[in-house]
Amino acid sequence: MSKPQTPSIRMVAERAGVSVATVSNVLNGKASVSPDFAERVLKAVRELGYVVDIAASRLRSGKAALVGVVVPDLTNPMFASFVSTLEHAARLDGYDLVVVSARNDPAEEADRLSNLRSWRPAGLIVIPCDGAFAARLPAGQSVPIVVADRIPDAAGFDLVAVDNGPASAAIGRHLGIVGCRTCLVVGSSLAISNVRERWEGVSSASGSIAFEMLEVGFEPEAATAVLAQHLGGAARPDALFALDHMTSLALYRLVGSLGLRIPDDIAYASFDEMEWMRLVSPALTAVRQPVEAMADEAWALLSRRMSGGGGEAVTQRLACAVEFRGSTSREGPARRSAAA
Repeated sequence: MSKPQTPSIRMVAERAGVSVATVSNVLNGKASVSPDFAERVLKAVRELGYVVDIAASRLRSGKAALVGVVVPDLTNPMFASFVSTLEHAARLDGYDLVVVSARNDPAEEADRLSNLRSWRPAGLIVIPCDGAFAARLPAGQSVPIVVADRIPDAAGFDLVAVDNGPASAAIGRHLGIVGCRTCLVVGSSLAISNVRERWEGVSSASGSIAFEMLEVGFEPEAATAVLAQHLGGAARPDALFALDHMTSLALYRLVGSLGLRIPDDIAYASFDEMEWMRLVSPALTAVRQPVEAMADEAWALLSRRMSGGGGEAVTQRLACAVEFRGSTSREGPARRSAAA
């Protein structure tokens, strides 16, 4: 059996009884085509099942309606939500996205950035693995770039990120107010700017509470092993504060496996609020990031640059919201420590 022929624009023109140029004008929404011709073309398109060859169209026009997006890890719900919001904003402006994951590996990020050039994107939106992102850009990179969430070491990029410090400081003050005296602060790596800012924020909280920082990396199993050593001994902290969602999930599971009760045995707070944190009992005190707003702002910044907008690099910081819930209630270790 011979393979069915893929419908072409010339086949559409022949069936509609018009020129190829007329078909092109109809499909591109040109107003110069008469209603009768337009209906004949659209009828032929439906009957043949013709699909516009977007890649060929872009090649002929020399215009790219593609934007590249690089994130550290697509399995992270926050990054997935960021990409989903970006995709909606891009579609409204007539753009498609090419989304790639660096898998939390700077070398893989460099490879992904290099490979994206072959798509000839009109711009890039990047959540980098760490601050050294600029050094991994391919030589000759000239398209507009917007950096989101994590702050690069090098200046000159449009940036949109949350203001990590104030929300973390609010968590620190709250833990002190409810009577906690010691808090283990857990994050993936201080090489990541937002993790570093969150640590600086919580550790700046005034009061008698002592904070200890523990970096556990990006692998859940290795992180759990490190955490187990810190929580399994007699000198258990009064409170835990996880600085990112993936760390929080591993830490929460470990607390349960050790038989520790939240907040009776240990208070618990987290950055990167996710739905499960509201559904567990007790619900977790958490910092909610404006992920959708960050994605919308990133697209707005890139759209302005792709439209020819110039000027100095723009930095936007968005405020977070803190939700105080039962996991840090006064009935837990806070009250007992205060009374001791």
